[in-house]
Amino acid sequence: MGKPFVTKEQLISTLNQWGEGKISAQQLQDWMVTYYDPPEVEIGPGESEPVQEAMNIIMNEYELAKIPKFKTEGYALAIAFIESTPESFYQRRHNFIHNGFAD
Repeated sequence: MGKPFVTKEQLISTLNQWGEGKISAQQLQDWMVTYYDPPEVEIGPGESEPVQEAMNIIMNEYELAKIPKFKTEGYALAIAFIESTPESFYQRRHNFIHNGFAD
């Protein structure tokens, strides 16, 4: 059996489900813990290094943040970060980290 993995599409789909109210913030965090915490899970196989980095940052943030700090509009910032270009990568990372969660 191959190494478990999370694709870009799976992460975007899960973020969209939360943004659309189909899953709760707790369910979003549970998904992140389930698929990000185990070290054997590969994040973004076949994706570019910036996409993998974005996915790791997003999953880590949602795994560790306190649920009351989650801002629903953060899902769109997370997706924009995943889909960033090399030129927009740092700005979108900043937007996600600083505007996706309540202080």
